[in-house]
Amino acid sequence: MKHFKNLTELHLHNHWDAPQHPLFSMLGCLSTCTMGNQEFTTDCYVIAFKKIKSGIFMYGRMPYDHDNGSMFFAKPRQIIEMKDLQFEERGFMFFIHEDYLNGHQLHKIIDHYGYFDYEVTEALHLSPKEELIILDIHDKIENEYQNNPDEYSREIILSHISSILTYAQRFYKRQFIDRTQIVGKTASKFNDALRKYIHDGQLKEHGLPNVTHLAEQLFLSPRYLSDLLKQETGKTALELIHVYLISEAKNLLRIGEKGVSEIAYELGFENTSYFSRLFKKQTGMKPLEFRNMRLN
Repeated sequence: MKHFKNLTELHLHNHWDAPQHPLFSMLGCLSTCTMGNQEFTTDCYVIAFKKIKSGIFMYGRMPYDHDNGSMFFAKPRQIIEMKDLQFEERGFMFFIHEDYLNGHQLHKIIDHYGYFDYEVTEALHLSPKEELIILDIHDKIENEYQNNPDEYSREIILSHISSILTYAQRFYKRQFIDRTQIVGKTASKFNDALRKYIHDGQLKEHGLPNVTHLAEQLFLSPRYLSDLLKQETGKTALELIHVYLISEAKNLLRIGEKGVSEIAYELGFENTSYFSRLFKKQTGMKPLEFRNMRLN
């Protein structure tokens, strides 16, 4: 797999014109865009908008309607892969080297946008109205990039990039709601996968269930799963795992046949103290206090 440390190397490899700034570049992605059949990594954040004419694009590992534009976001050193795709005439890609953000507010907050950890298959699919908003911001960036290379350019360009990221956050929330209406509650499927993990005896063999494993069962990336669950339930995937485990612990404590350490081990905890801390955090009391309260 090819890794590009700088934009000049990336542009040269793809036979593009040299970037006008060593740390920021933008290009139109037309039907002949060579990016369509590559697998590579860079030291850049990537923001891409594409309208697909033909080929297979997957959303949540499921085929998705391509009539509208799709966006995806990649962080430095994340694998970018798209294959066998043909694009409509309007599309773009921004390459923002991580050093371009040094000293800017965006440097502190860009990693807070969870969709940079999503898979390419979990792209943002825009409505026609949303598409117009993004393309309008793109045009403003392009105008600044092409015509006003001065000491204000970086600040103006990054302010527009920040606007795209904020709109994307809003649009993803809309997409989560739409996805729930189309394919059902992810929380129910998540709980089913968690229940199966426990009932199949994997707690003793593999320990506590983790978000990555459960996300794989649902064919989603861990970050996308957590953000989707947060939208549906108000809790992240890890928080839901803890809620489920403590619910199981309550049932075992009510039965009263096993000690606290046995219950902790049965539920996959490596030590009783961690189990007790989590139990108290969830219930406001220690396991023995909960048991004694039930007995009384």
